Amino acid sequence: MCVKDAEQVSQEMEDLDDSNDKRPWPLLSGGDFLCTQMENWDDKDSTLAVVSGSNRLESISEDAVATDRKHGLLTNFTPTLRSGEWSDIGGRSYMEDTHICIADLAKTFGCNLMSEQAVSFYGVFDGHGGEHASHFVRDYLPRVIVEDADFPLELEKVVTRSFMKTDAAFAKSCSLKSALASGTTALTAMIFGRSLLVANAGDCRAVLSQCGTAIEMSKDHRPCCMKEKRRIESLGGSIDDGYLNGQLGVTRALGDWHLEGMKEMGERIGPLSAEPELKMITLTNLDEFLIIGSDGIWDVFTSQNAIDFARRRLQEHNDVKLCCKEIVEEAIKREATDNLTVVLVSFHLEPPPPSVIQRARVRRSISAEVLQSLKRLLEG
Repeated sequence: MCVKDAEQVSQEMEDLDDSNDKRPWPLLSGGDFLCTQMENWDDKDSTLAVVSGSNRLESISEDAVATDRKHGLLTNFTPTLRSGEWSDIGGRSYMEDTHICIADLAKTFGCNLMSEQAVSFYGVFDGHGGEHASHFVRDYLPRVIVEDADFPLELEKVVTRSFMKTDAAFAKSCSLKSALASGTTALTAMIFGRSLLVANAGDCRAVLSQCGTAIEMSKDHRPCCMKEKRRIESLGGSIDDGYLNGQLGVTRALGDWHLEGMKEMGERIGPLSAEPELKMITLTNLDEFLIIGSDGIWDVFTSQNAIDFARRRLQEHNDVKLCCKEIVEEAIKREATDNLTVVLVSFHLEPPPPSVIQRARVRRSISAEVLQSLKRLLEG
């Protein structure tokens, strides 16, 4: 993992502890990084009053205004979306990954919405047993989402239903043409205004950069996950040698209808589920970009390592597509053995700002006994 050394923190921050200006540095929730975008808000927008005598009320008022202003800059944030993608066959002899990036979902499929806000759609699909399932889901799923009567007002319900409808539609296609039999994991991200909704079925992963801190927006559905193991066993399935029913390395996927004991039609439910797990957040000015990658990427990158790598590249050239290419190339250098696909969605036009680590303030104290011993030593 590449993290900037704490020694790179400027001398100005070291002097802060001993100065009279005791304003706290704005820390990120869920991480140790400072967002340098926030550093100078107070200095730019107001003059710090001396908190003494007649100036006390003025200082309190200015502090409240500064706090409200900071809150406004976060909550009034409007994402400016830029996306890039790159894929490579990697260490495999054939390519089963695919992906999709749609800036305006409704416009693409000729749907007129009451809302003026576009719904953007991004997805990575990692096929297994052939490419047919991943390509079918890539093409079919976004259209089903748009055609749902509750789109876009109830996105969570719409996306869950659409995953299940797409899975059933692929089962029908396979029954008509057995050569299509295959499966795929699927991870989609939708952005509607300031809302980010991630839906995942499988082991692709989405990671959000929040001022340099990696926030995982999905959980890998693998047999080693205890929650998934309990769900599988409750449905009559089993984990054998780290594989679902001894056959699959994932516990959720679309397709795989040809594998005996995995899925059932009608009221019965098999252990392999196509139902996605969802995570929705409201984006703020602190959120920089989202990385979506197939599992081949995460075999050689940790979530934080990928964020650190992408931030450095974006700070160098601010080209989201080139950044995706560099991530894939780095994965190949790290001897990734799987297909490799990356989609990166940036929420700003500007590159991510430099991040610094706040030095911990250490209280230095000395006991009375040691103080007396030192005094005696000095007095001879």
